[in-house]
Amino acid sequence: MNPPRTVAVTGASGLVGTAVVASFEQDGVRVLRVVRRTPRSPDEVAWDPTSGEVDSAALEGIDAVIHLAGRNLATEKWTPEVKKQIVDSRVVGTRVLSEALASLEKKPRVMMSASAIGFYGDRGDEVLDEESPPGSGFLSDTCQQWEAACQSAWDADIRVVQLRIGVVLSTKGGMLAKVLPQFRMGLGGVVGGGNQKFSWISLDDLVRAIRFVVDNDSMHGAVNGTAPHPVTNRQFTKALGAKLHRPTFLSVPGFIPRAIMGEMAEALVLEGADIRPKRLEEAGFQFQAPELPTALDQILG
Repeated sequence: MNPPRTVAVTGASGLVGTAVVASFEQDGVRVLRVVRRTPRSPDEVAWDPTSGEVDSAALEGIDAVIHLAGRNLATEKWTPEVKKQIVDSRVVGTRVLSEALASLEKKPRVMMSASAIGFYGDRGDEVLDEESPPGSGFLSDTCQQWEAACQSAWDADIRVVQLRIGVVLSTKGGMLAKVLPQFRMGLGGVVGGGNQKFSWISLDDLVRAIRFVVDNDSMHGAVNGTAPHPVTNRQFTKALGAKLHRPTFLSVPGFIPRAIMGEMAEALVLEGADIRPKRLEEAGFQFQAPELPTALDQILG
């Protein structure tokens, strides 16, 4: 293990980024927030991934980069323009950052670049780990391009970890925060057939996993950022209802989210994959919430 003294974080204001920054700062690690606006303090670094501009001088000598930036997938329907923004925010931004890090005189020893379990596509009951091939569809294609955009960092002998993150569970944002109000009113229910796999991770375990792969010099390449026990949509629904002491008798036929969300409904709600964190577990990472009921107890109290 080789903990960093200074890290740079993109996407620092997002759900995961905010938690990552807080975790590092609590341990006395200096965090540089990489921001798209004019910096307001010495701990902010300017970048504009669209134009390809990065304040490279401010990144000289840092120990690690945690790259989390990317357009939110679930804010609006996936029109051709929205899909282009989703891809560009990940692929172009990652390529710009990788090239900037590769150009430094004193390069960071590690770049942890977020990816997503969308890499695997809709795979039914097939059990998947990091050695499994990619799937098909928009999210899989995006993730493959996203990971390939790290090539400049690889070529510069920077250790690169591509963390394929699952559905992050937290009351502070993301999917769980969105569905909690309806479940608390007793309006939660199974979506679609209910057998689609749901590969998840608690926010606390994700932050710990990010710090683990950054500190562990043996970790490189693709790493699945998911809990070791995926569930189905039906199992998630029943577990959340039980935790909240609310009924979950309702069901939402697949045509409803399809009508509201279009293509996004298939990829984010009606499809799924059974993904296992083989490399994290083999490296000795210990999950604090390996199973869903434990996670819900920790998150919801």
